[in-house]
Amino acid sequence: MRSIRRPVMAAAALTAVVALTATGCGPSDDNADAKPTQSAADTSGGGEIKIPKDIQDKLKAHGIDLDKWKNGEWKNWDRKKWLREAGQFINPIIKDFWNPEKIGQAKPPQDGTKPGDVSEDQGKTDPEPAAVPAKAVGTPYTSTAPGVGLLAFSMPSEDGKGTSEARCSATVVKDPAHPGKSNLVWTAAHCVHAGKNGGWYRNLVFVPSFNKNGGTDAKLKTAPYEDRVPEGKWWADDLATSKEWIKAGGAVPGVPMAPYDFALMHVRPEESTGGKSLEEIAGGAYQVDFNAPAIGKIPSLTAQGYPAEAPFDGASQQQCTDKPTRLSLDAKKPTMYRIGCTMTGGSSGGPWFTKGQDGKPVLISNMSMGPRPAKWAAGPHLGPEAKAIFDAMSKKWASKQ
Repeated sequence: MRSIRRPVMAAAALTAVVALTATGCGPSDDNADAKPTQSAADTSGGGEIKIPKDIQDKLKAHGIDLDKWKNGEWKNWDRKKWLREAGQFINPIIKDFWNPEKIGQAKPPQDGTKPGDVSEDQGKTDPEPAAVPAKAVGTPYTSTAPGVGLLAFSMPSEDGKGTSEARCSATVVKDPAHPGKSNLVWTAAHCVHAGKNGGWYRNLVFVPSFNKNGGTDAKLKTAPYEDRVPEGKWWADDLATSKEWIKAGGAVPGVPMAPYDFALMHVRPEESTGGKSLEEIAGGAYQVDFNAPAIGKIPSLTAQGYPAEAPFDGASQQQCTDKPTRLSLDAKKPTMYRIGCTMTGGSSGGPWFTKGQDGKPVLISNMSMGPRPAKWAAGPHLGPEAKAIFDAMSKKWASKQ
């Protein structure tokens, strides 16, 4: 099975490669299994897929037949039919597509990078930090790391002729338009969009507090369903990332776009939650700081996620804490945060926290890239570009959930 791999860069002179993906529209019906509303029921050939009429019309304009989509056309990754622009995202719920076994088997995407691949240094960069061994996050995650979870999705197989299930990490973030009731999730761009040579990935599902009691993959296979998927499956129905990523992101040469490797999604539950939001069900959400202090003024950063490449197996949540330093890929692009960290592929998109003035975790970045073997990791600075997609998403869903 194909895996999703966190980008790779070798140490001394910036090494080469990232496994790095944007905005969309979809239904806002919280009760995903209830009787469809009039707009959702008017499928015009969409069968059981609940897609509002206006979105269906937009899809038809792109030559997409909803009956065919439902019956497997979603597996067609032909560039001519692969939706890639902002506003073209489509991710209808396919009930039980992601069963616990399939979620557990998903692997981080491959990037084809080999140890020692090197690209020319661009801009100013601090010395490489010492490796910081990842440590297991305390359990249960529903209490120790509420709102942090696993992101599963479908993407083209390595040979481009089929489909593979892949995974990253993601986090529930606060929505100013819905205090205490957010349905917004933060992750990496390369976990949702293929960049310049492709489009939006499909069947994107967020599983908060995945495998809440941790342990090994062997233990995961026998864990009760309510432990593996303790807070339900939440399908993305809207998605946004940077225009820079859509235009020029990717694996190789995706590294130059790593400073723009961030994404935001709006989600809805696969099963009815009785009207409760993701934040309410997950038990937490995190403030995003789009104006974090200069890197030198940040005493420490903690990265969290579900690394799934050796020596990890994706069954447990891990974390690294270190004082951040600077990593510049291009003097004309935002400087990235860099910390010592041995987390591997699968941790991509996971949150990078610092402590706010009240002592609570604040999200200021996400896992983006690092070398192979894993010694350090880098994440984008969330500035005006990230704030713009966040504000637009929050405003778009302000009058609905």
